[in-house]
Amino acid sequence: MKNMTKSQLLRAVLGLLLGLVWLVPFYLMISNSFKSKQEIFTNPLKIPENFTWDNYPEAFQQLDFLKTLFNSLLITVVSVIVIIIFSAMCAYALERTKSKLSGIIFMAFVAAMLVPFQSVMIPLVSLFGKAQMLNQVGIIFMYLGFGGSMSIFLYHGALKSIPKALDEAAIIDGASRFQVFWHVIFPMLKPTTVTVAVLNTMWIWNDYLLPSLVINSPETQTIPLKMFFFFGQYTKQWHLALAGLVIAVLPVVIFYFIMQKQIIKGVAEGAVK
Repeated sequence: MKNMTKSQLLRAVLGLLLGLVWLVPFYLMISNSFKSKQEIFTNPLKIPENFTWDNYPEAFQQLDFLKTLFNSLLITVVSVIVIIIFSAMCAYALERTKSKLSGIIFMAFVAAMLVPFQSVMIPLVSLFGKAQMLNQVGIIFMYLGFGGSMSIFLYHGALKSIPKALDEAAIIDGASRFQVFWHVIFPMLKPTTVTVAVLNTMWIWNDYLLPSLVINSPETQTIPLKMFFFFGQYTKQWHLALAGLVIAVLPVVIFYFIMQKQIIKGVAEGAVK
C-alpha cells in the first residue's frame, strides 16, 4: 500500500466499492433465504434474527428439484456441446477458407450478435410450432442459433494464432480435413472452448424467456420456469423463492469457479487477435 500511487489507490478503492455493490444482491438473497416470510418484510436488509433452515427442504420439495435439475442439466449440457462442436467447425472452415464469401458469412455471424431475441421470438416460435418442435429438441436448436454467433467469433479469432503449416503437415501425413480439425486443431483451442462453455452455460442455465415460450409441459420445465411456482396470483412466497434461488445458482457458480482460470485467457485469444 505504501508504494501505491494516488491513481492506483483510487482504482483499488473504486474496485472494492464496485465489488461490494456487486455482492449486495447475493447478500440479500442468501440472508433472506434464512428468514421467515414475516421477517423478510420487516427487516429485509438485516442479518436474520432467527435463522431457519425450513425454507430449503420445503423449496426443494415444491420445486421437485431433482427432476427439474435433470431437465436444466439436459438442455444446458446438450446445448453447450452442440454449440461448441458446430461453432468450432464453422469457424475453422471460415478462417481457413480465404475468400470473399467466407468473409461475408463471418461478418453475417458477427452482425447477428446485435440482433435482439425479442425481435425474432414471435416468428421463431411460430415456425417451430408448425414443425412440432416446441420441446427440448427444438430449444436446443434455438440455443445453437442464438449462441453460435458469439462462439464462432471467439473461435475464429483464436484460429488466427494457429499456423496453417500444422494443417498442411497433417494432410501430408495422410489425415483428412476432419481429422486435422478434430485431432490437431481442436485440442489447441481448449482455452477458447472453456470460455465458450462457461459463457453459454451461464446464459442457458439462467434463461427464462426462451424456455417460457417453448417448453409447455410441466414435466420438462427448467429451474427458472419452476421458480415462478412461488409467485401466485394472490400470494408471493419470497422466503421459499429465495431459498430456491440459492439452490438453483449453486451448480452454475461451482462450474464457473472451476473453469474461471481459462476464461480471461480464452477471451484474449479469441477476441483480441
